Amino acid sequence: MSMITLPRQLARTRRFTLGAPGHFSIGPGGGTVLFLRSAAGDDAAASLWALDVATGAERQLADPVQLLGGAAEQLSAAERTRRERARVAGSGIVAYSTDADQRLAAFALSGALWTVEIATGVVTRLDAVGSVMDPRLDPTGRRVAYVSDGAVRVIEADGTGDRVVAAPDGPEVTFGLAEHVAAESMGRDDGFWWAPDGQRLLIARVDNAAVMVWYISDPAEPAQPPRAVRYPAVGSANADVTLWVAGLDGERTEVRWDRTAFEYVPSAGWDDHGPYAGVQSRDQGTVRVLAVDPDDGSTAVLAEQRDDCWVQLVPGLPVRTGSGLLVGHADVGETRHLTVAGEPVTPAGLQLDSVIDVEGDEVFFVASAEPTERHLWVWAAETGARQVSSAPGVYTGARRAGTVVECARTPSWFGAVVTVRRGAAPDRVIGSRAQRPVLEPRVVAFAAGERELRSHLFLPSWHREGKLPVLLDPYAGSAAQRVTAEQAAWSLVSQWFAEQGFAVLVVDGSGTPGRGPRWEREVYGDMFTGVLDDQVTALHDAARRFPDLDLDRVAMRGWSFSGTLAALAVLRRPDVFHAAIAGAGVTDQRLYDTHWRERFLGHPDLHPDRYDSCSLLLEAPKLTRPLLLVHGLTDDNVFPANTLRFSHALLAAGRPHEVLPLSRATHGVADEATAENLLLHQLDFLRRALHLP
Repeated sequence: MSMITLPRQLARTRRFTLGAPGHFSIGPGGGTVLFLRSAAGDDAAASLWALDVATGAERQLADPVQLLGGAAEQLSAAERTRRERARVAGSGIVAYSTDADQRLAAFALSGALWTVEIATGVVTRLDAVGSVMDPRLDPTGRRVAYVSDGAVRVIEADGTGDRVVAAPDGPEVTFGLAEHVAAESMGRDDGFWWAPDGQRLLIARVDNAAVMVWYISDPAEPAQPPRAVRYPAVGSANADVTLWVAGLDGERTEVRWDRTAFEYVPSAGWDDHGPYAGVQSRDQGTVRVLAVDPDDGSTAVLAEQRDDCWVQLVPGLPVRTGSGLLVGHADVGETRHLTVAGEPVTPAGLQLDSVIDVEGDEVFFVASAEPTERHLWVWAAETGARQVSSAPGVYTGARRAGTVVECARTPSWFGAVVTVRRGAAPDRVIGSRAQRPVLEPRVVAFAAGERELRSHLFLPSWHREGKLPVLLDPYAGSAAQRVTAEQAAWSLVSQWFAEQGFAVLVVDGSGTPGRGPRWEREVYGDMFTGVLDDQVTALHDAARRFPDLDLDRVAMRGWSFSGTLAALAVLRRPDVFHAAIAGAGVTDQRLYDTHWRERFLGHPDLHPDRYDSCSLLLEAPKLTRPLLLVHGLTDDNVFPANTLRFSHALLAAGRPHEVLPLSRATHGVADEATAENLLLHQLDFLRRALHLP
């Protein structure tokens, strides 16, 4: 282990996710916890496990290696795309479902459908049709629904009676799958939901016929034809998404709402009070929660939210309590509150992050009072909101029948520590088999400037005194935070660059989550000006606090949103930034998807000036500093056309730059050798660009 480099270890361990337990579910009595975990930190094939809370004993319920007899896993093109959208890094059993009583679990493996009896561990392969995707047991445990070739099918739990419930009725139609923007930008990766009695389903129908066709090819493989994909670029048509209530006999009833005004379906479900759906307007300024009549498909508005910028979609919402009260959120001033029956039930300053589950009339959720931390909370009418986790860190988990699974990531330990607590019984720890990183972060946390920008400064472990070149290594976008109270894979990358002789600064500024709705919406209409200003402010504050930072040698590197930001740093502020590495950045905002980009910039026909002001292509003639562009040639999230067009604009303006195309790479790099050498190439570029020894 001591000989492996961090870049190679990151790739080999899928950024240290392999071997770590995850995907927890608790049985109705609270005595059993199911979870997924692979055999080792460099083994991608996850197995299904069960923990006996009373004894702490772990049982392996389903081993993919054994079930496949050592054969390689085979995935359909549709399943590979679905996993890419969901950022699934591993293989084997990547998801599972159970019935309400947790007697049976169902999962897909290598395109086949399997069930396992949780009490006995007996695994059965069901005779399903085609390549199985997203199998889900009905709550009663009598049957399994799954998607195959764009159709929703149902099979009895004993393997009999496989039949079609909803079949494609057009060449670009699928049932039961999330459309591109739902999976990529809304956080919804499912497309069908069981009724509690297992007799009907609510199913999404997606028609992509009007969506633009784009093509993906790898020039390194000239014999391979390009792959056509339906991509809803900003300003163009979205998929036509409808909802249907379907019986087991295939009879369907369409759910009716004003789809002209509300074309997005960010959420849906079916609980004891009936089916429901969240629908959103194209401008994202209005969201309605609808109750659905399962017999005639009519809908009634349960709640409506409006915002002058956009209504934020909170993971886990909407949902209803056991007594039927609607759980939602409200953005009031600086705070995102949890609401029950429309009333805020959390205090000012506590930012709602997500809702994990509702049990009876209690709500289990994640929230932050300090932006760098995320804690577990429970709300009940009798007690109000109560924090469950305690030590500083980033938490998630599960809760049912008095048992709590607490998944804690803290500053003092790399990876998550998973503790199962049940009343006065001894705590149980679900073991992690993830590898330990080959280096330890040396990080200084501080709040920069008047805006108290949460910042991390990574320093070489060997550094005692002397000037250090500075590398800014943020994400800085609305999708994620980087400055958090945990040791994470991205912090290890920052530390690796620090070990090469840099002071590495990571800053969460304008628009990043965790600071409240007003902070998040600062980027509305202009995604980059305030964000870049915050990076400069934090850099100067860091140099004031740590005089060893050399402001005459400053660079920025980034990927995706921060790839765009890094390029803009040298275009707009060459007085501050002397070099940049821009990986997989959106250079023309019209080349990204409708839901994510129109959220911040509006429709391009209504606001062309906003798109022009955020275009790197129009600013290409400004480049005076060294710039390295990197892009995966098969990226179907940020298409490589972004980098190719930007490079063309730079060349046309006579601006020297470097381009590194990555063959067979998508929006991330999985190959071990390529991942390592990509970081080494970036290091070499920085040394050349900043004139370092």
